[in-house]
Amino acid sequence: MHKMILAALALTLPALAHAAEPEDVAAARIGFYKLVGLEMGALGAMAQGEAPYDADRAKALAADLKVLSEYQHDDLLMPGTSNTELAGKTRALPAIWAQPDDYRAKGMAFGEAVAALNEVAGDGHKAMAPAVGKVGATCKACHDDYRAKDF
Repeated sequence: MHKMILAALALTLPALAHAAEPEDVAAARIGFYKLVGLEMGALGAMAQGEAPYDADRAKALAADLKVLSEYQHDDLLMPGTSNTELAGKTRALPAIWAQPDDYRAKGMAFGEAVAALNEVAGDGHKAMAPAVGKVGATCKACHDDYRAKDF
């Protein structure tokens, strides 16, 4: 199921971003990050012992995150799609566009952490949990600087 969703995302989002209104681009960006959150939520539950560790599922979830981390989502960063212009529709702060190099660096750190997670996701809870924590820390770093707490 995850692979079908990711394939649809890869086919839909680039075309959507080029032809869409700012609200549609923001909605696509939110959808992209919801997919990231879906995968991380399941991995986080395993890492924190809220769900049983399952090596095959952990590997699949990590692989899905890897695909998402490799998606070039610059199309989803259309100017005019921050919470300043689209109040109540997105939590993306204008700082994304004011500090694009830092935003991209945080994205690169996410990709590196996801790659490291993929190396250990199937090697047991003890190996996977810290790697999930590192991915989560990269998410938090970006949220702290580039995502408003509320709409």
